[in-house]
Amino acid sequence: MPNSPPVRPPLVSTGIEGLDDVLRGGLPGNRLYLVEGEPGTGKTTLALQFLLEGARLGEPGLYVTLSESADELRAVAQSHGWSLDDVALHELAPSESPRADDEYTILHPSEVELGETTGAVFREVERTNPTRVVFDSLSEIRLLAREPLRYRRQILALKHFFVGRRCTVLLLDDHTADRSDLQLHSISHGVIRLEQLATEFGAERRRLRIAKLRGLDFRGGYHDFRIVTGGMRVFPRMVATEHRRLRDGGVVESGVPELDALLGGGLVRGTSALLMGPAGAGKSIVATQYATSAAGRGHHAMVYLFDEQDGTSLLRSDALGLPLRSHVEAGRITLQQVDAAQLSPGEFIQSVRRGVERDDARVVVIDSLNGLLASMPEERSLIVQLHEMLTFLNQRGVVTLLLMAQHGLIGSSMSNPVDVTYLADTVLLFRYFEVTGQVRRAVSVMKNRTGRHENTIREIHFGPGVRVGPPLTQFQGVLSGVPTVLKTANRSAPDGPR
Repeated sequence: MPNSPPVRPPLVSTGIEGLDDVLRGGLPGNRLYLVEGEPGTGKTTLALQFLLEGARLGEPGLYVTLSESADELRAVAQSHGWSLDDVALHELAPSESPRADDEYTILHPSEVELGETTGAVFREVERTNPTRVVFDSLSEIRLLAREPLRYRRQILALKHFFVGRRCTVLLLDDHTADRSDLQLHSISHGVIRLEQLATEFGAERRRLRIAKLRGLDFRGGYHDFRIVTGGMRVFPRMVATEHRRLRDGGVVESGVPELDALLGGGLVRGTSALLMGPAGAGKSIVATQYATSAAGRGHHAMVYLFDEQDGTSLLRSDALGLPLRSHVEAGRITLQQVDAAQLSPGEFIQSVRRGVERDDARVVVIDSLNGLLASMPEERSLIVQLHEMLTFLNQRGVVTLLLMAQHGLIGSSMSNPVDVTYLADTVLLFRYFEVTGQVRRAVSVMKNRTGRHENTIREIHFGPGVRVGPPLTQFQGVLSGVPTVLKTANRSAPDGPR
């Protein structure tokens, strides 16, 4: 008879939703795993959540600790609002220095202590008969073993003992040994690596990576995570192709007919638009107009503010007659002020994803890219992550408005802090221009991948609401900021819509 295919072990949930997502369901059961990271990266928190999830499912758990006392573990759990009453804690301390009447004539004292330590672990496991085990940490075993060969043999003995008892085991290692020592990697069925990164300003960044997982697919690369009251929260790296789906057609209108005409009818669903221009030219107001227009038609919109307070945005909208406040109070618009110094890119992107999936948002506003990029200068891959996020939003049929303030106010000296025009399907350009001693504003469409658009430049006014005038045909050089009046045109300055 042909050999039957091997039976895959059942997946064991870690108790951390985002980590299970990275692992595509959880860890294969009855295996031994290494969780490594420097002190403070979150190994103990992860391990406790793993055991508490087992307790919730009726699976007995055992925490064997050589590095922390049982009281310290209970204090960690209490800080998260957890109780360890359903988890067995075994505090195991290597024996003290040998007494004078002890005779170690052949074996070195450390060899005797190593045998006593591992023997105590075996006895406790046999007594409690756990399904999930955490061993914290391997540093003490490494010190007692003294030699790499003895250390490897001891870990192999632990592995065979636990696997024979149908246990899923997490071994915690705090990197006190040489990082190039990969002995544990070859012995373990899988390796979860935790890292903590210090930034020049703001909170530290934490991330994890699955360095190894035998026989199973998982989401590779780095995934941001945070440790908050309640435990570890993992934010899986966005992979847009995993969320591919057919999107509905149609356009999202601004509610300003002249602006929609400039764009060839409106912004097509499943596209992104970049609103560029100097500070104060009207980008945020136009984005708010789109959000309130969508909310007025019964759709949900989300606005993320990086540059200003949410109260400021509400006050400005009130002054201009835009019903932002009423839609926020009714729950049709989510207005979220983002403290990016405390936020990692992965957490922000997952926040957007959850909002879209939960509320079926039609419009997402990011105000602005300047604030996002400036607050996360160490994130070299931020543009790539933005690309994945925009691809996800496009596939969900969302219109995304990205705002970016250009350096400078008037003239050709204006520049972009970073070139992200390739990310957007549509580019709207806002400009100041001066006419007879008055500063006015203009808007034009520089790019539209989804169809035809006007090549004209129109004057735009704010208050009440947003009003767009007819094409500026009597001037030349509006985008330069100091236009000239054409000889064939009426030399009086346009009044624009009133």
